[in-house]
Amino acid sequence: MAKLAFIGLGVMGFPMAGHLAAKGHDLTVYNRTAAKAQAWVGKHGQQSAPTPAQAANGADMVFACVGNDEDLRAVTTGPEGAFQSMAKGAIFIDHTTASADIAQELHAHAADLGLSFIDAPVSGGQAGAENGALTVMCGGDADAYAKAEPVIAAFARACRLMGASGSGQLTKMVNQICIAGLVEALAEGLHFAQKAGLDPLAVVDVISKGAAQSWQMENRSATMIADQFEFGFAVDWMRKDLGICLAEARRNGAHLPVTALVDQFYSEVQKMGGSRYDTSSLIKRLNS
Repeated sequence: MAKLAFIGLGVMGFPMAGHLAAKGHDLTVYNRTAAKAQAWVGKHGQQSAPTPAQAANGADMVFACVGNDEDLRAVTTGPEGAFQSMAKGAIFIDHTTASADIAQELHAHAADLGLSFIDAPVSGGQAGAENGALTVMCGGDADAYAKAEPVIAAFARACRLMGASGSGQLTKMVNQICIAGLVEALAEGLHFAQKAGLDPLAVVDVISKGAAQSWQMENRSATMIADQFEFGFAVDWMRKDLGICLAEARRNGAHLPVTALVDQFYSEVQKMGGSRYDTSSLIKRLNS
């Protein structure tokens, strides 16, 4: 069993770290709000540390799942960041959805210190984290990935090295671009069904057997019809992710007209007070 650290115990990190502990690894956790770390220790045992550096001290692998680029920079290269104490040969595995730029920056910085850095954003939401069924898309060096993959398997149903540093983040951008279009299409379809006087649940039951089927339809259509939006990934976080996608598209020349439009639709949901609604709340702006 490996000696591990986990930085960031939010809705994703808390259960992900729990799966690592359940596999018998020696795990030290850190969270910016110490009470959350104490709650995790109370549930899973193991130990917490007051700084990322102290959590990472002596660890073979350090996992992180924080909010954004700046949070990630703070817990790695900041004054009390993990890079300050990690031993040569250790691997930092970042599950934050962040930019490809920060992944490449930290990969280079880690290499200068004799460390490895893998960008490894995840898909599957809170339910996937809790059930140990996340999809993990990775960028980085093949030798470091080969060592990390068996450990990542504690909370993953699929894990793949997509290429060099930043490739995991770029793949996650593709994931979010696809989700944005799918959710908007589903919202419009259900809205249309309701306006046409159809039973939307019956419509979904039929069309989900054909080419319109999707994960979003199977898992979110019933709650969308019921006007319930307390499930999964929040609008605020989706806007953060789509902002990353649109910024990268401006850099690489990709055309994302639908993604840009859906991003604006999510801004309308925010203005309606739906910042913490889940992403399926796009239907709410149509029905308002």
